[in-house]
Amino acid sequence: MCKVIVDRYRCPEQFIRTSLTAPLSAENGYFRFGRDLLCYGRPCSVTPAKYVGEHLHDLLNEVRTDQPDVRLPFDLTQLVDNLTNERYLMNSDGTSPGSAPHPLFSKLYYSVRPFLSTSLRIQFQRIYFGSREKATFPAWPLDLTVERLLETVLLLGMKSRGIDTVPFIWFWPDGASSAAILTHDVETAEGRDFCPRLMDMDESFGFRSSFQIVPEERYPVPAAFLTEIRDRGHEINVQDLNHDGHLFRDRRQFQSRIKAINEYGRAWGAKGFRSAILYRNINWFDALEFDYDMSVPNVGHLDPQRGGCCTAFPYFIGNMLELPVTATQDYSLFHILREHRIDLWKAQAGLVMEKHGMLSYITHPDYLLDSRVQSMYRDLLAFLAERESDCKMWIALPNQVNEWWRQRSKMTLVADGKGWRIEGPGKERARLAYAKRDGDRLIYTREAFVPAASKAPQPDRYLSTLRNFLGPVLHNIASVAPGPACSPCCTAFAGRESANTSGSVHGDLG
Repeated sequence: MCKVIVDRYRCPEQFIRTSLTAPLSAENGYFRFGRDLLCYGRPCSVTPAKYVGEHLHDLLNEVRTDQPDVRLPFDLTQLVDNLTNERYLMNSDGTSPGSAPHPLFSKLYYSVRPFLSTSLRIQFQRIYFGSREKATFPAWPLDLTVERLLETVLLLGMKSRGIDTVPFIWFWPDGASSAAILTHDVETAEGRDFCPRLMDMDESFGFRSSFQIVPEERYPVPAAFLTEIRDRGHEINVQDLNHDGHLFRDRRQFQSRIKAINEYGRAWGAKGFRSAILYRNINWFDALEFDYDMSVPNVGHLDPQRGGCCTAFPYFIGNMLELPVTATQDYSLFHILREHRIDLWKAQAGLVMEKHGMLSYITHPDYLLDSRVQSMYRDLLAFLAERESDCKMWIALPNQVNEWWRQRSKMTLVADGKGWRIEGPGKERARLAYAKRDGDRLIYTREAFVPAASKAPQPDRYLSTLRNFLGPVLHNIASVAPGPACSPCCTAFAGRESANTSGSVHGDLG
């Protein structure tokens, strides 16, 4: 079997089996698998390139599909792990091995940062990030190498076994086409005080979000503040310890702080964690006593720590689930790119939705104090509300995604004589799906979307009062109002839905 494909699709093991064409090379490096797929690992029979810019071997023609087991010139599980765990960073630009800024540079910058004016800090950051504009890997503005690699190998495996259809358990509950989470990182007292208004904005569209709170030094964290977040149906997560940028500076520093971080998680009932500034060392994540983490970007070109996991789906790092950040942070959008529209967010959403993945947004109450930025954020909420209505996107809290992905990871498909049935806790929300081979492309079909009973609209506290008085009037207005047009990247549901996953996905904004 090919475990990494079985884990992603939750398909029966007998449908996809792989073996190696030859022993693996002794060294890791870069090579291609077709024109557009860049891989990092230990290929068979060839010496991989040390750097992306060198001549890269294309190993697609080395695949053998004349036996039931598709024979690959690499270990697929190793390749995916190298991407999601960012192991390719060892030599990707000729430096070795770390992906974060030099510790002395980082310490100097964060020591003087409080004394820098906002405009000077932004100018410095534009210069720093400008050097990454020509980076080709991971792809900008979103890298879907993992999804494309898995689809390609699944197609080859189907060809090898002479089958046209593979049953699997659909990615999201109730047949939702894709998923999205809204997360707010609170960095200052001003941002903390703005959180109730930010909750009002989210709730006015029927959404709930997670708030990542810094436990120490940045601002007081009153119990009443945490209680309000919980009582209004939002989620609390721990954000670093003191947000000084040094949590992962060295192992000793990390170990001295992790005990307090875990204690805050237990005291607050927080299931999730995010590190400050998305600094991370995945090799140390096993010390975090949380169900899930949200510190790894899909592509880190505009983050101080470069890298990226190259996937738009949750994945496990040991026992902890990683919910990758798949959209550019608000600060980078507003101040580094100087964008005052949400076109980039929409473009990234289109790419994620095409692969039925998960959108993950980071916005900061501290940066949403300006009315113009608030207007942009409302535009994002309106866009997501349209996708929820027309494209059946699942807008969820991070912990809801965590619970679903863990349940799905334990589900199995069982042949029952009439077809296939899903077994395992949570199966009532799972949907049977099929990956169908159509030449050199995959087409997904799945059972019809069934809205979850728990996902009834949740009006904000002000709007609910109005609806008590004007309920019938509002109902009549809603019944005749036309709905927004669905995004061209999705196909409307009609009994069973098909979605074409073929073709190359490029990182251009157009």
